[in-house]
Amino acid sequence: MDDVTLLDENGTAIGSLPKSDVHTTDTPLHLAFSCHLLNERGQVLLTRRSLAKKTWPGVWTNSFCGHPRPGEAIANAVHRRAHEELGARVVDLRPALPDYRYRAVDASGIVENEVCPVYVARLDGDLSPRPDEVAEWAWADAADIAAAVAGAPFAFSPWLVEQLPLLRESGAL
Repeated sequence: MDDVTLLDENGTAIGSLPKSDVHTTDTPLHLAFSCHLLNERGQVLLTRRSLAKKTWPGVWTNSFCGHPRPGEAIANAVHRRAHEELGARVVDLRPALPDYRYRAVDASGIVENEVCPVYVARLDGDLSPRPDEVAEWAWADAADIAAAVAGAPFAFSPWLVEQLPLLRESGAL
Protein backbone atom coordinates (compact mmCIF):
# COMPACT_ATOMS: atom_id res chain seq x y z
CA MET A 1 0.00 0.00 0.00
CA ASP A 2 1.27 3.47 -0.86
CA ASP A 3 1.92 6.13 1.74
CA VAL A 4 0.66 9.70 1.36
CA THR A 5 2.69 12.77 2.37
CA LEU A 6 1.06 14.78 5.15
CA LEU A 7 1.47 18.57 5.07
CA ASP A 8 1.24 21.43 7.52
CA GLU A 9 -0.76 24.56 6.65
CA ASN A 10 2.28 26.01 4.85
CA GLY A 11 2.56 22.96 2.58
CA THR A 12 5.64 21.56 4.33
CA ALA A 13 5.90 17.77 4.62
CA ILE A 14 5.40 16.67 8.23
CA GLY A 15 5.06 12.90 7.89
CA SER A 16 3.15 10.21 6.07
CA LEU A 17 0.29 7.77 6.49
CA PRO A 18 -0.91 4.80 4.45
CA LYS A 19 -3.27 6.01 1.73
CA SER A 20 -5.97 3.71 3.13
CA ASP A 21 -5.87 5.63 6.45
CA VAL A 22 -5.87 9.16 5.03
CA HIS A 23 -9.31 9.66 3.44
CA THR A 24 -11.79 9.72 6.31
CA THR A 25 -14.33 12.15 7.75
CA ASP A 26 -11.34 14.01 9.26
CA THR A 27 -8.78 13.87 6.43
CA PRO A 28 -5.49 15.59 7.20
CA LEU A 29 -3.98 17.98 4.67
CA HIS A 30 -1.84 15.98 2.26
CA LEU A 31 -0.12 16.15 -1.12
CA ALA A 32 -1.83 15.05 -4.33
CA PHE A 33 -1.98 16.05 -8.00
CA SER A 34 -4.49 16.25 -10.86
CA CYS A 35 -3.68 15.80 -14.53
CA HIS A 36 -5.68 16.73 -17.63
CA LEU A 37 -4.69 14.85 -20.79
CA LEU A 38 -5.07 16.28 -24.26
CA ASN A 39 -5.22 14.38 -27.53
CA GLU A 40 -3.85 15.48 -30.92
CA ARG A 41 -7.06 17.46 -31.59
CA GLY A 42 -6.79 19.39 -28.33
CA GLN A 43 -9.67 17.53 -26.68
CA VAL A 44 -9.56 16.77 -22.96
CA LEU A 45 -9.91 13.26 -21.56
CA LEU A 46 -12.68 12.97 -18.97
CA THR A 47 -12.95 9.85 -16.86
CA ARG A 48 -15.86 8.57 -14.82
CA ARG A 49 -14.62 7.29 -11.49
CA SER A 50 -15.19 3.62 -10.79
CA LEU A 51 -18.11 2.79 -8.53
CA ALA A 52 -15.55 1.04 -6.30
CA LYS A 53 -13.76 4.32 -5.49
CA LYS A 54 -13.88 5.40 -1.83
CA THR A 55 -14.52 9.07 -2.67
CA TRP A 56 -16.88 10.41 -5.32
CA PRO A 57 -17.62 7.03 -6.92
CA GLY A 58 -19.28 7.24 -10.33
CA VAL A 59 -18.70 10.96 -10.96
CA TRP A 60 -16.99 12.39 -14.03
CA THR A 61 -13.65 14.02 -13.39
CA ASN A 62 -10.35 15.06 -14.92
CA SER A 63 -8.19 12.50 -16.71
CA PHE A 64 -6.54 11.11 -13.57
CA CYS A 65 -5.33 12.02 -10.10
CA GLY A 66 -2.95 10.58 -7.57
CA HIS A 67 -0.65 11.02 -4.63
CA PRO A 68 3.13 11.26 -4.86
CA ARG A 69 4.83 8.78 -2.59
CA PRO A 70 6.94 10.36 0.16
CA GLY A 71 10.09 11.70 -1.50
CA GLU A 72 8.78 11.06 -5.04
CA ALA A 73 8.91 13.97 -7.48
CA ILE A 74 5.41 14.97 -8.54
CA ALA A 75 6.27 14.68 -12.25
CA ASN A 76 7.41 11.09 -11.65
CA ALA A 77 4.18 10.38 -9.77
CA VAL A 78 2.13 11.75 -12.69
CA HIS A 79 3.88 9.41 -15.12
CA ARG A 80 3.51 6.47 -12.72
CA ARG A 81 -0.22 7.06 -12.15
CA ALA A 82 -0.92 7.59 -15.87
CA HIS A 83 0.39 4.08 -16.43
CA GLU A 84 -1.23 2.54 -13.32
CA GLU A 85 -4.68 4.07 -13.79
CA LEU A 86 -5.00 4.50 -17.55
CA GLY A 87 -2.37 2.17 -18.99
CA ALA A 88 -1.13 5.32 -20.69
CA ARG A 89 2.08 7.13 -21.50
CA VAL A 90 2.11 10.92 -21.29
CA VAL A 91 4.43 13.51 -22.81
CA ASP A 92 4.75 17.31 -22.70
CA LEU A 93 3.87 17.37 -19.01
CA ARG A 94 3.60 20.92 -17.71
CA PRO A 95 2.30 22.54 -14.52
CA ALA A 96 -0.90 24.51 -15.06
CA LEU A 97 -2.10 25.39 -11.54
CA PRO A 98 0.93 24.74 -9.31
CA ASP A 99 -0.65 26.22 -6.16
CA TYR A 100 -4.11 24.64 -6.36
CA ARG A 101 -5.55 23.52 -3.03
CA TYR A 102 -9.04 22.35 -2.13
CA ARG A 103 -11.18 20.76 0.53
CA ALA A 104 -14.43 18.98 -0.25
CA VAL A 105 -16.79 16.55 1.49
CA ASP A 106 -18.61 13.85 -0.47
CA ALA A 107 -22.11 12.52 0.25
CA SER A 108 -20.74 9.78 2.51
CA GLY A 109 -18.90 12.33 4.66
CA ILE A 110 -15.42 11.43 3.38
CA VAL A 111 -13.23 14.52 3.11
CA GLU A 112 -10.66 15.44 0.47
CA ASN A 113 -8.15 17.94 1.85
CA GLU A 114 -5.29 18.38 -0.57
CA VAL A 115 -2.55 20.59 -1.85
CA CYS A 116 -3.04 19.42 -5.40
CA PRO A 117 -0.88 20.89 -8.18
CA VAL A 118 -2.65 20.57 -11.52
CA TYR A 119 -0.84 19.43 -14.66
CA VAL A 120 -1.65 19.24 -18.35
CA ALA A 121 -0.02 16.65 -20.60
CA ARG A 122 -0.49 15.03 -23.98
CA LEU A 123 -1.41 11.38 -24.41
CA ASP A 124 1.24 9.38 -26.27
CA GLY A 125 -0.36 6.19 -27.58
CA ASP A 126 -3.46 4.32 -26.51
CA LEU A 127 -5.50 4.10 -23.32
CA SER A 128 -6.19 0.93 -21.39
CA PRO A 129 -7.96 2.13 -18.21
CA ARG A 130 -8.22 -0.19 -15.20
CA PRO A 131 -11.89 -0.95 -14.42
CA ASP A 132 -11.30 -0.56 -10.66
CA GLU A 133 -10.20 3.02 -11.38
CA VAL A 134 -12.26 4.13 -14.40
CA ALA A 135 -15.85 3.17 -15.23
CA GLU A 136 -16.01 5.14 -18.50
CA TRP A 137 -14.02 7.70 -20.41
CA ALA A 138 -14.59 10.23 -23.19
CA TRP A 139 -12.73 12.92 -25.14
CA ALA A 140 -14.44 16.32 -25.24
CA ASP A 141 -13.73 19.94 -26.09
CA ALA A 142 -13.06 22.14 -23.05
CA ALA A 143 -16.01 24.41 -23.94
CA ASP A 144 -18.38 21.42 -24.03
CA ILE A 145 -17.07 20.22 -20.66
CA ALA A 146 -17.59 23.70 -19.21
CA ALA A 147 -21.19 23.71 -20.47
CA ALA A 148 -21.86 20.27 -18.98
CA VAL A 149 -20.33 21.29 -15.63
CA ALA A 150 -22.42 24.46 -15.58
CA GLY A 151 -25.59 22.48 -16.29
CA ALA A 152 -25.01 19.60 -13.87
CA PRO A 153 -22.15 20.30 -11.48
CA PHE A 154 -23.26 17.44 -9.20
CA ALA A 155 -22.26 14.93 -11.91
CA PHE A 156 -18.61 16.04 -11.71
CA SER A 157 -15.93 15.93 -9.04
CA PRO A 158 -15.70 19.14 -7.00
CA TRP A 159 -12.05 19.55 -7.96
CA LEU A 160 -12.90 19.44 -11.67
CA VAL A 161 -15.68 21.99 -11.10
CA GLU A 162 -13.12 24.31 -9.45
CA GLN A 163 -10.17 23.59 -11.76
CA LEU A 164 -11.90 23.91 -15.13
CA PRO A 165 -12.57 27.68 -15.13
CA LEU A 166 -9.07 28.35 -13.75
CA LEU A 167 -7.49 26.23 -16.48
CA ARG A 168 -9.57 27.87 -19.21
CA GLU A 169 -8.82 31.35 -17.84
CA SER A 170 -5.06 30.61 -17.80
CA GLY A 171 -5.15 29.24 -21.37
CA ALA A 172 -4.00 25.78 -20.27
CA LEU A 173 -7.19 24.23 -21.75
